[in-house]
Amino acid sequence: MRRLGELEAEIMERLWGWGRPATARDVLADLNKTRPLAYSTVKTVADILHRKGVLRRAKNGRAWVYEPTLTRQEYTAALMQDALGSNPDPAGALMSFVEQMSTADVDALRSALRSAKRRPCP
Repeated sequence: MRRLGELEAEIMERLWGWGRPATARDVLADLNKTRPLAYSTVKTVADILHRKGVLRRAKNGRAWVYEPTLTRQEYTAALMQDALGSNPDPAGALMSFVEQMSTADVDALRSALRSAKRRPCP
């Protein structure tokens, strides 16, 4: 999973936050509250996200309606998995990561580890 670009991330944040499918025009209207963008720019980036498999789309009249294929949490987990998978010392990378975490995040990690379903190692 590749990290999202700035506009890709802004589009995804809106779709994750809304929790409903939306058109490129819907996203554009919200983005234009903070900065001017062209419809074609938002539409192109949404299509790129669709080709990357991060968004699915369906026709609604003449417009495409987009929705995420994974949750924000699943996306973050995929980024973390890729980072660990490409590291020759995943245990060391995890240790460095945990050392930089806040106490609240470490507590959340402990809780997640306790409740995680364990799968047998291959």
